[in-house]
Amino acid sequence: MSNDKTIVHHGPFGGVYFLAFVGAAVYYIQQSTGFWDGVLGVLKAMVWPAMLMYRLMSQLGM
Repeated sequence: MSNDKTIVHHGPFGGVYFLAFVGAAVYYIQQSTGFWDGVLGVLKAMVWPAMLMYRLMSQLGM
């Protein structure tokens, strides 16, 4: 039995991502005109980094 411990420090990145998520959710919810637009806004807030990277890679021709 091994006593090796692996410690991974991803806390700062997770905190930044969480703040970005909250900011995006607030923005999308403020722009919504109904309940389902608000739900869609929360879903968009969860995946906006992926959409951003896709558009960035498309513009760079990668």
